[in-house]
Amino acid sequence: MLQGVNVALGVSGSIAAVKVVELAHELRRQGANVRAVVTDSARGIVHPWAVEFATDNPVVTEITGRVEHVELCGRDGWADVLLLAPATANTVGKIAAAVDDTPVTTCATTALGAGMPVVVAPAMHEPMYDHPGVLDAIDRVESWGVSFVDPRIEEGKAKIATEEAIVTDVARATTERTLSGKRVVVTSGATSERIDPIRVLTNRASGRTGREVARACYVRGADVTLVHDGPDVPYASVERVESAAEMLAAVEAACAGDEADDVAPADALVSAAAISDFTVDAADEKIRSGESRTLDLRPTPKLVDAVRDARPDLPIVGFKAETAGDDESMVAEAKRILDRASLSFVVANDASVMGEDATRALFVRESGLTGEYEGDKAGLGGRVADELAAELGA
Repeated sequence: MLQGVNVALGVSGSIAAVKVVELAHELRRQGANVRAVVTDSARGIVHPWAVEFATDNPVVTEITGRVEHVELCGRDGWADVLLLAPATANTVGKIAAAVDDTPVTTCATTALGAGMPVVVAPAMHEPMYDHPGVLDAIDRVESWGVSFVDPRIEEGKAKIATEEAIVTDVARATTERTLSGKRVVVTSGATSERIDPIRVLTNRASGRTGREVARACYVRGADVTLVHDGPDVPYASVERVESAAEMLAAVEAACAGDEADDVAPADALVSAAAISDFTVDAADEKIRSGESRTLDLRPTPKLVDAVRDARPDLPIVGFKAETAGDDESMVAEAKRILDRASLSFVVANDASVMGEDATRALFVRESGLTGEYEGDKAGLGGRVADELAAELGA
């Protein structure tokens, strides 16, 4: 996600500075090169040696005759992005007032003047975060194009955002916005059909591929709605559903938009969920074990068909998992649903990848097989987002 990106990491004196070692490791795991700049206050919380170990680079603790701020964040500087994590109320206020009296604020002044992307992850006690002056400072700095990663409000504190959220927003700040201004709805994971209050019919889908598609679309500038039976994520608004019927209703509503809430209709749908093909009439009470039972299965509506009927011109990307194992069968099945629902393209894969880290997928369009991907699911998410961007651009 951050392969080859140079990140200047500014650390100020919040207790959240203890998180910076793992944050630096995660940035590097995602492919970034990291060099850190710390304030005197931050040095009292996390030792520069620890930060040097995490970044594998010397740490800037003061601005010297080497003009480290220009070397890092100037117009021809080393960094592609300046990440301030954690950023205290003091640091944000100084940046808003163009005060640069610490190595971190001096780098921020330089980066903003040079037009470098800046990402800020604030961390402080909640009353400080709610101070009118701090909120005004955040609004002012945001108006300059700086991205803020919202903190987690917990236990009376505005805690620093998760590493996932910070890394994703750094990727968004450094990736070409090929989906900027687009609204994309993504379905993900398995659905479940109730048999009784305890038991369900479901499948082995983990939802990782759909979540990676949603993240990749967000990184490329899209406004993303993720429909799934899973947790909230920092890169999309989440509509939580359980059954196939609930997923269909949520997707239809998300694709239609909401004029009252100023939510535009969707520009595209990516149907990556493994939706139940059958449902049953659920029992009101637990079915007793120890006796034979026959379930009367009824087909569920096909989501892509229903959305296609409602939105004839909406670009829709389908996914098709097959157990046959050979490419010819996967392409044939993908082509069948592509033609049936007039899809933009279909991503076909072997069902054996469900729940696995790695995957192999075939891209099928009206002309037949047009591409292949093999690697991790994050990479597949990026490939799908790029194919979608090309589709919408065309």
